[in-house]
Amino acid sequence: MFNNVFNATIIPGKLILYCLVLSIVSLGCNTEAKRIAESPKGYNLNKPSVLKLPSALDEISGIVYYPKDRSVLAINDEVGWLYKIHLKDDPDIQKWKYSNGADFEDLVLYDSIFYVLESNGNIIRFKFIRPDSVDTNEFIFPAPGKNEFEILYHQPKTNKLIMLCKDCEIDNKNSLTAYSFNLDSMAYSPSPAFVIDIRKIEELLDEKRLRFKPSAAAIHPITGELYVISSINKVLVVADINGTPRNVYKIDPKLYKQPEGMTFTSTGDMIVSNESADIGAANILFFKYKSTTK
Repeated sequence: MFNNVFNATIIPGKLILYCLVLSIVSLGCNTEAKRIAESPKGYNLNKPSVLKLPSALDEISGIVYYPKDRSVLAINDEVGWLYKIHLKDDPDIQKWKYSNGADFEDLVLYDSIFYVLESNGNIIRFKFIRPDSVDTNEFIFPAPGKNEFEILYHQPKTNKLIMLCKDCEIDNKNSLTAYSFNLDSMAYSPSPAFVIDIRKIEELLDEKRLRFKPSAAAIHPITGELYVISSINKVLVVADINGTPRNVYKIDPKLYKQPEGMTFTSTGDMIVSNESADIGAANILFFKYKSTTK
């Protein structure tokens, strides 16, 4: 086809215009391909190790890395069981009951105590006394209105748990609010921890009217940056600890079919959990971190 075009008789001015159009189209395609393929330093977002999970974990949500035996601890939406997943080809699964059930979204392990976030902002704090006995407390989220959360993570510098809104009444289409739970006082902070400016994400992504709905997040143990995944947009945002976006990366919908959990190892390896999303088994994605510092 292109040979036929160039073999035809073309007025020189039109030829210049034609070549210019081809160059712009080619540049645009290459730029888009490059942007989608980009990854944060130290990672390749397109080449994880993939671990398939059994059907009991089809609705896996929050996860946390357990360094003592290099396993992943996980919760399941609406089922009050804590699961331990050993990271190998045929994973052993152990489980312990901590609740009769609710809409569970994320998990934090700090100082041998577990904290589970419910979608309404309530936090369940529990510790196993014995494998069949658990000590549990629930803390009720105080902010009024209709609020929906999917993210809970520990912020080491402040020793607080950060809860990031997915859809809160206080927000509009240009903002997402983060609240905090103080682990020293065991109380919610009276004012928001920070607000994410969605317009800044739009600028970095070069998109308008972005429906940014975060579904997983964690603090990078080496860089101290906040990593946030939005499943509905299939983007990964890297921000500072106050939620100011620094970089945004497109992620492959085939790999990240419904990412609901994120955690890091102490050496920076990133782990993401995917619900089954009615298209195959739930899984865990493991991304090896290659430090760029010397």
